[in-house]
Amino acid sequence: MRFYCEKCGKLYDVAGHDYMCECGGMFRLKTDEADEFKKSVSIGEGVTPLLDFRTNNQDYLLKMESLQPTGSFKDRGAFYMINELYNKGIKKIALDSSGNAGAAVAAYATAAKMDCTVYVPDDTSKEKLDQMEAYGAKFVKVPNGRMRACAAAKMNLGDAYYASHVYNPLFMEGMKSMAHEIYAQLNNDVPEYVFMPVGNGTMLIGLYEGFKEIGRLPHLVAVQSRKCAPVYEEYYGLPAAQKKTTVASAIRIEEPRRIEWIKEALKESEGDVVMVDDTDILKAKKHLGGRGIYVETTAAAGMAGALEYFKGGKPDNYRVIVAITGHGLKR
Repeated sequence: MRFYCEKCGKLYDVAGHDYMCECGGMFRLKTDEADEFKKSVSIGEGVTPLLDFRTNNQDYLLKMESLQPTGSFKDRGAFYMINELYNKGIKKIALDSSGNAGAAVAAYATAAKMDCTVYVPDDTSKEKLDQMEAYGAKFVKVPNGRMRACAAAKMNLGDAYYASHVYNPLFMEGMKSMAHEIYAQLNNDVPEYVFMPVGNGTMLIGLYEGFKEIGRLPHLVAVQSRKCAPVYEEYYGLPAAQKKTTVASAIRIEEPRRIEWIKEALKESEGDVVMVDDTDILKAKKHLGGRGIYVETTAAAGMAGALEYFKGGKPDNYRVIVAITGHGLKR
C-alpha cells in the first residue's frame, strides 16, 4: 500500500509525513492484492439503517449515517485511517476540521492511544468542541474560517502525522464501505440516485470508488448551499461568486482541494450538482424532525436537494437514497 501523486504518479510511504507531492499534486491510494486490512481499533461502528421515507407523494430511502458512533458519516473514514496508522506505529496526529471529522478522528485516535490535536474554525459549535474534548483531543481555534484552520494545522505539524480527512486518501478508502453496504441492503443491487451534501467531497468520492469496485455506478448528486457552491460553479463552468455564510456550515468550503476527483465522480456517474437556499435546508430539517428524524442542519441539505431535483416528479421505480450525514445533537 502506497500513496501516489494524481499528477505525476510519484510514490510515497503511507506512514511518511508528506501529505502531498513535491510537485503540488494530491495523493491517491495504490493498493496491492496482498494488502490486508487489520481491524485493531473499534468503537462500535456497524451497518447503518436504510429507512423508508415518503414525502410529497414520493418514496425515498434515508441512509442513516447520523447513527454512527460519533454521530456522523465521518466515522467510516476515521475508522479505516486510524486503524491503518495504528498498525504502522503512528502515535501522534494533527488535523483540521469544522467539527465532524475532528470528532470522528479524535474518537478513534483516543481508542488507539494516539495524541490528537484538531485545528478548528473559531465558529465551530460548542457541541462539536465538547465532543472532541470528551475524547481527550486538544483543539486549537483559528479565526477567519475553515481554510485558515487548514493552513494553521499544516504550519504547526511538528512531529505529528497529518491525519487529514481531505488530504489523506486512507480516509476516502474507508468511505468506500458505504457503497458496499448500500449494495448489500438493496439485495445486491445499485440505486438509481444518491444525494448528499458536499463540501470537501469525501463521501462522494468514497461512494464513487466503492461503487466502481462493485461494477456499476448510481447517479451521484452533490448538494451545495447557494451561498457557497464552488463545486456547482466548477462543474458548470461558471464564474466564482462571492462566498457567504450559510446555515450548512459543514459544507462551506470555498476551495475544495479534491475538486478534480469530485468532478471525475460526477461525470463518470452521470451525476449532477444541485444548489439549495438556506430556507429550503431549514425547511427540510424541520420536516425531518417532524417525522422523528433529528439531523444536523447541514445534513438536511441532502433532503432539500432531492426535493428540489425531483420537484417536477419522480418515477416510482427510482430508488433514491438521501444520505443523512450527521445527528442533530451536533447542531
